[in-house]
Amino acid sequence: MQDHFHIGCILMAAGDGKRFGGNKLDAMIDGKSLIAHALSQIPVQEFYKVVVVTQYPEIMEAAKKQGHIVCVNDKPEDGLSYTIKIGMCALTDAAALMFLVADQPLLTRQSVQNALMLYRRYPDKIVVMEHESTRGNPCIFPKVYFQELLSLTDDHGGRSVIEAHEDALLAYTVNDARELRDVDTRESLQAIKAR
Repeated sequence: MQDHFHIGCILMAAGDGKRFGGNKLDAMIDGKSLIAHALSQIPVQEFYKVVVVTQYPEIMEAAKKQGHIVCVNDKPEDGLSYTIKIGMCALTDAAALMFLVADQPLLTRQSVQNALMLYRRYPDKIVVMEHESTRGNPCIFPKVYFQELLSLTDDHGGRSVIEAHEDALLAYTVNDARELRDVDTRESLQAIKAR
């Protein structure tokens, strides 16, 4: 019988940053780059493997230094679904997967751990983060949803799988809405800096 808690983590850090105008993961907040924030948010001890999917050599190097598996996305133009597939191919023996994005600098490691604790209590549920009615990342999917995730196309992510299974959804509520804020544009970066 498979261990429900054999959980893998996929950090998605492969985007082109078109709306930002370049690789946003180099952008600095509170003296750290976005990718440094993202890597520090991962409670490594909670996962049997951590995979970082990226197209950027400097991110590959930073991930390897922390002992993570690196998967190269050489076709970021194929969208989020391709990043998801690449990461999942490195974690085929997982019972569940947490997907993290690399552009939420105010997300706390404690919130990530709390979401994992909630999943462990209800391992048949899809766990998302939420503040009031706003959903965000990270998300945790049990293995029963892996095939649907692998069937995603273009720039579609886990949201479409979540929307197809509202009855299986469980939300971990964060107290501070800023944890869910992501950096898509230079304006959103400045807004987070000015918090």
